Amino acid sequence: MNTPPETFIRVQSPLLEAFVSDCFLAVGMSGEHASQMAGWLTANDLRGVFSHGTRQTVAYVRHFQKEELNVTPNVQVVSETAVTATVDGDGGLGYFPSFAAANLAVQKAKEHGVANVITRNHGHFGAAGLWSRVIVGADLIAYVTSGAQLQMQPGAPHRHAAGGSPMSFAAPAGEEPPIIADFGAVHDLYDGEPHVKAIEMLAPSATYRSIGLGSFCQTLGGFLCGVPAAPERAKREWPGANQGAFMTAHDVSHYMPLDDFKREVDDYIRQVRQLAPITNQSDTEVAGGMEAKRERLWREEGVPVGPAHAEALRELGQKLGVAAPF
Repeated sequence: MNTPPETFIRVQSPLLEAFVSDCFLAVGMSGEHASQMAGWLTANDLRGVFSHGTRQTVAYVRHFQKEELNVTPNVQVVSETAVTATVDGDGGLGYFPSFAAANLAVQKAKEHGVANVITRNHGHFGAAGLWSRVIVGADLIAYVTSGAQLQMQPGAPHRHAAGGSPMSFAAPAGEEPPIIADFGAVHDLYDGEPHVKAIEMLAPSATYRSIGLGSFCQTLGGFLCGVPAAPERAKREWPGANQGAFMTAHDVSHYMPLDDFKREVDDYIRQVRQLAPITNQSDTEVAGGMEAKRERLWREEGVPVGPAHAEALRELGQKLGVAAPF
């Protein structure tokens, strides 16, 4: 899904970011929110997470134009304790309450050792790794997930129970990049994927693990966040605000000296790099290592934008009166 395109043009990330910001401004988003969205989406492109990068701008603009989501949400903390909080997204995109939630989790975990924060009443929250990176950037261990409104029909495949299944785990390192797993538990098992039946037959245990992980995405990031299992029980002012998110942060220093932990993670990462790669792969890295390499390289060389990606953004720019930088 996120393999770099074979044919592409290089676009410097500041140009890409400015274009996306202008597109959001053109549909009525505030300057602050437009700038934040552009930064988050471009950051995903820089790491090679193209599925959740700037190409998503097209879908998000469509949501606003159809009035499925609130383009000017008033994000608020609606309940709070020393180690928990609930952030309401006011029917907008999930990025803004998620950013607020991640920072709240950092603040509370730094003070009390652990924090759990949920978000509710919003649309897509992007790649889970965006928010785990906020938390791990403060030297905390993170887990982030999200759930969405399910539309399961009797007789549909069992894998539909997992929903979208996004999640991210992150742990701080010292001299090495942090370990960051950022994935969807069932992405190779979506309807239409070419190898679904083969995976189910050859690796049933992996299939069940994927469904199990997805079930907890739905439980923690969905049900706990006000997204009901049955669509008819949903009560929404904005029809696209059908998602929630769950985040937890842990302060390593409450368990052991932070420097000692980072030393062990660094040592682990370096040992992993000495292992033989899996079949058809050239490198051996821990989760997040490949993305960190891409980000360093592509900040200098530019983001590789494939033909379909470039055309989608060009068409969007033409409709909004925003000139594309390519």
